[in-house]
Amino acid sequence: MKDNCCGNSDKKESFGNVSHLKPFAFTTVMQNKKEEAACCGPPPGPECVRFARPGYEICRFIEEFIDTAAGSVPKIRTKLSMADRLMSVLARFGIGRNSYGIAPGIYCAGSPSADSPVLVTANYKLTFDALRKELSSVDAWILVIDTRGINVWCAAGKGLFSTEEVVKRVKISGLDKVVSHRELILPQLSATGVSAIDVKKRSGFKVVWGPIRANDIKIFIDAGMKADEPMRRVTFTILERFVLVPVELSFLVKPSLFILIGIFLLSGIGTEIFSLKDAWSRGIMAVFAYAAGILSGAIVVPVILQWLPGKAFSVKGAITGTIAAFFVVMTLKDVTNMWELTALFLCVTAVSSYLGMNFTGSTPYTSPSGVEKEMRKAIPVQALAGLASIVLWIGAAFIR
Repeated sequence: MKDNCCGNSDKKESFGNVSHLKPFAFTTVMQNKKEEAACCGPPPGPECVRFARPGYEICRFIEEFIDTAAGSVPKIRTKLSMADRLMSVLARFGIGRNSYGIAPGIYCAGSPSADSPVLVTANYKLTFDALRKELSSVDAWILVIDTRGINVWCAAGKGLFSTEEVVKRVKISGLDKVVSHRELILPQLSATGVSAIDVKKRSGFKVVWGPIRANDIKIFIDAGMKADEPMRRVTFTILERFVLVPVELSFLVKPSLFILIGIFLLSGIGTEIFSLKDAWSRGIMAVFAYAAGILSGAIVVPVILQWLPGKAFSVKGAITGTIAAFFVVMTLKDVTNMWELTALFLCVTAVSSYLGMNFTGSTPYTSPSGVEKEMRKAIPVQALAGLASIVLWIGAAFIR
C-alpha cells in the first residue's frame, strides 16, 4: 500500500470502510465531490449503470433494495462478477486507481434483522469487494464511511478513517433506527485513526475491533465477536508482497518516459557535440542498466524482502542493486570502457536503492518517523550516486 498522498494502499484488504450519503443517489455523491476534496483528490464515484429513476444510478453489485426505518437500503451481491475482478486487476496496475470508490452509506448482505451485526468499512472498491465476497452466508449490515476511495489502513493513517467520520456516518445514516443493538464492528487496521471511547460517547455505539483479514469475519461473528491470535496478527507473505509489485511499477511509467528521453539525449553528447549514433548505441546500454535497477528494486526487493539483511529498505535495495549491477557490467564489459561501466554500476545501484526504499510505504514493518529518518540519510547518497553516474557517463564519451 503506498503511504503517499495520492496512493491507495493495497497492502491489506481488511473488511472495509464505507461512508454515508444515499448509496443509490449517485447524483448527490457527485455534487459533494468538490465539497469533500482531500489530499488525494475528490471523492470518486462508483462504476455504475443507469437506473430507471431520473438522476439516479445503481451499481452493478446491488441486487435489490429493502425497506428499513431509515429508508431504502441496497442489498449487495456477495459473488464478484467478471467485471468486478477485471476492474480490480486494472486498479492493481494503477489504471483508474484514484477513482475506484463507491458511495458511502448503509448496505446489507443476506437478510439482516435488527439484531444483525454492523460491519464498518471503507469506500475503496477493492476493500469493499474483499469484504462482500466473504458474506455469502452472513446476514449483516455494512456501514461504508467516506475515506475518499482509500483503503482502511492508509485512510486511518491519513485521518480519513477517523472517529469523526464514523460518528458522522452513524448519525447521517440513521443507523440507530435500523438496528436494536449499539455495536459497530470496525476493522482492526483502523484503530490508529479511531478512538473507541469517543465513538461510544458521541454516537452511543460501542466499538468492537474485528479481525485484520476479511476472510476471518464470518468465523469472528460465529465465535461471538471474539478474535483468536492469528486473526490479530499482521502477515506479509511473498504473495501479499508480490501483489503490490504492479502498483509499484505503475508509479514509474510517467517519470520513466522523461528519464528515457534524458538518457538518450545525454548518451548522444560527445566530441561531435551530439551524435545520433551514440545516442542510440550508448542509450541502449543505459536503458538496460536503468531497467536492471527497476527489476532489482521494485520487483526483487519485495519478493525476497524477508531474506535481505539490514532494517533499512534503501540498504536492501542497494544490496540487490549491487548484484544486478554486477550482471550488467559482466554483460557489457566487452562493448564499453571502464568509465561507462562505473557509471552504469552506480546507476543500477542508485535506482534499486531508491525503489527499495520507496517500498516502505507498502509494508507493515515501518513507521512514518522511521521512514522519514531513513529518507533523510539515504536520499542524499542516492542522489550523489545518480549525479556521479551522469557525470561519468557524459565524461566517458570524451575519453574513449
